[in-house]
Amino acid sequence: MADNSNNTAGDNSGNGNADGGGRKGGGRRRASRKAGPPADHPNKARAADSGAAKLPPQVAAATGSSVTGDVIDRLPAPPKLPKGGLRVVALGGIGEIGRNMTVFEYDGKLLVVDCGVLFPEDQQPGVDLILPDFGYIEDRVEDIEAVVLTHGHEDHIGAVPFLLKLRGDIPIVGSRFTLALVAAKCREHRLRPKLVQVAEGDRLSHGGFDCEYFAVNHSIPDALAVAIRTPAGLVLHTGDIKLDQLPLDNRLTDLAGFSRLGDEGVDLFLVDSTNAEVPGFVTPEREIGGVLDTVIGKARQRVIVASFASHVHRIQQIVDVAHRHGRRVTFVGRSMVRNMQIAQDLGYLTVPDGVVVDMDTAATLPDHRLVLISTGSQGEPLSALSRMARGEHRQINIRADDLVVLASSLIPGNENSVFAVVNGLAKRGATVVTQASAKVHVSGHASAGELLYLYNAVRPSNAMPVHGEWRHLRANAALAEATGVPADRIVLAEDGVVVDLVDGRARITGRVPVGYVYVDGLSVGDVGESTLSDRLVLGEGGFISISVAVDASTGAAVSKPTVSGRGFSDDPGALNDAAELVNKALVELANEGVTDTHRIAQGVRRAVGRWVAEKYRRRPMIVPTVIAVGERR
Repeated sequence: MADNSNNTAGDNSGNGNADGGGRKGGGRRRASRKAGPPADHPNKARAADSGAAKLPPQVAAATGSSVTGDVIDRLPAPPKLPKGGLRVVALGGIGEIGRNMTVFEYDGKLLVVDCGVLFPEDQQPGVDLILPDFGYIEDRVEDIEAVVLTHGHEDHIGAVPFLLKLRGDIPIVGSRFTLALVAAKCREHRLRPKLVQVAEGDRLSHGGFDCEYFAVNHSIPDALAVAIRTPAGLVLHTGDIKLDQLPLDNRLTDLAGFSRLGDEGVDLFLVDSTNAEVPGFVTPEREIGGVLDTVIGKARQRVIVASFASHVHRIQQIVDVAHRHGRRVTFVGRSMVRNMQIAQDLGYLTVPDGVVVDMDTAATLPDHRLVLISTGSQGEPLSALSRMARGEHRQINIRADDLVVLASSLIPGNENSVFAVVNGLAKRGATVVTQASAKVHVSGHASAGELLYLYNAVRPSNAMPVHGEWRHLRANAALAEATGVPADRIVLAEDGVVVDLVDGRARITGRVPVGYVYVDGLSVGDVGESTLSDRLVLGEGGFISISVAVDASTGAAVSKPTVSGRGFSDDPGALNDAAELVNKALVELANEGVTDTHRIAQGVRRAVGRWVAEKYRRRPMIVPTVIAVGERR
C-alpha cells in the first residue's frame, strides 16, 4: 500500500515526497503524490483557477464541501461541455438511498454506471417502483456506449429493462452473477439484452471510455468498482463497497489496485457514502454465522429467516447452520427462489444434497426440522413475510412459538413497514429477533474507518461523495477533507447536478431537471405528483361526491342535490347538512346570474369545503358534478 517505504513505483507523477503527504511522523515516507493537482502540472492548477473567475456567481457559489442545498437549488442550466472535458450527471442515487444511476459524457458519447430503482414510501400510494428520470438522455440513447453495472442489487440494476425499452442493443456490462440476475429480470420483460461479462482485473474499452474493473466487498457476490479513463482524466467509482478482511468467499476489496490507481493519479473519486456517519469498521460477515448458530440452535419450533433475496453469503450461512442442526431449508418468495437457484447454478451457493426442499415437502416435516428463508426483510407489502404477518399467505400460517429472524438492516424510509410486520408477527404469537436484539446482520457498506483507508489509498485530486442522503454526503466529505483532499475540491452534489472535470479540476457547472418516474402496474410515467397528492387526500380525508342538475339558462337547481361520501365517515347522517348547504350555494350563484357549470361546481366545492373544515377539521376530496339541462336562452 502507499505506506510501504520500499515502493518507489508509485512516484509516477514526479511528485514523490518524504514528508508523508503532510502527515506528522518523522521519516515516514509516502510513495505517491498528495491529494490535489500534481505538482508537475502547474498549468492545470492555473487553468482551473482561471476557470473559476468565468463562472456565473450562482455556479461559483456551489464550490467546495460547505455548499448548501439552497445554492444547489438555484443552479442554472449548464454550459456546453468544454472540449476535452468529462461531464458527470447523477440521475439518481445522490441525495437519496437507491435509484443509483450516473451518466459520464466525453466527446459527445455517454457511459452509464448503474441503473437502479427506488422502492416507494408511504407518501407514494399505489406506486410499485420509482425509476431514474431518463429525460436527460432519452434523446441521446444512440450515444450510450455501454451501461456498466457495479453489482446486482435492485437499486443498481432494477431499471435496466426500462432503459432497454428505449434502445434494446445497449451493451450491459457486469460480473457473472450480476448479469445472471439482469438476464432473469429481462426475461420477465421479454427482452434479450446484449450482455458483456467482465471480472476483476479486466480492462475493456467502451467507445472512448477505457474501463478497468476491481473486486470490492459488498453484501452480494461479484461486486465491482470501475476506473474510467478518458483524456480528461481518471475517475474511480467504488459502487457499493466495504472492507471485510475475512470475506466468506475470500474475495477482498482490491486496496492494492486502488493504491496503484492512486500512484497513477485519480482525478475524481466517487465514493459510497451510506455508512459515512458510522464510526469504526464493519463487523466481518462470517461473525454472523456464530450468532445464527446460537439463535437457530436454541429454537425448538419452526424458524423463519427473512433476508435480502440477493444476499448469497448470508443465506449460505443460514443453510450451513440449518444443516448442522438437522433442519431442512425451504426458500419462500419468488425472487428468493429465483436468485438462489441462479446462485446454486453458478456455484455461488453450496447446498448439501437433500437440505433444500420445496414447499409441499416442507408442509410434511415437523416444525423443529424446518427453516424457511423468506423475502420481506424490509416490510414490502407484497412480500412473503408481510403476507404471513397479515395472515394472508396461502401456504404458511404463523403459529405461536415460531421464531422469526430479520437478518437485515432497516433501510431509511422503511421503518413503518418493518415495524408493522414485526407487530403482526408478534400478534400471532411469533418470537421476533432483529438486529436490535442480536447481531444477526452486518452492513454491506464501509464505515468511516474504512472510508479513511480508501481515501488514503486512492489519494484523489477531487472527491465526490455518492450513494447517500445529504447527511451521509456531508459526513463523507468531512472524511475526504481529513485525509488531505482540499475542501474546494470536494464536490457535494445531488441528482441532476452537473459536474465537469476540466484540466484536472472538478466543478459544479449547473443543473438539469430530473424527477421521479413512477411505475404503477403496467404504466410508466403516467402517475405524477398531482396524482399522488390526490391519492393521499383520498386516503387521509376520504371522498365526497355532489351531483346536481341546473337549468342551462338560469343556473337554478332543477333537482335535489345528491351528496354521498366514501371513506369519510361511518355515520350515515354525517353529510345530511351538506345537501342544504349546496342548495343555498346554488341559489346564491343563480341570483348572481352564474350559469357556467364549471363556476357553479367551483362555488359548490368551496361551500362544502368550508363547512367540512369548520365542522370536522378534515380535508376530503370533494368532486361536484353539475349537469346543465334544457337549452340556453
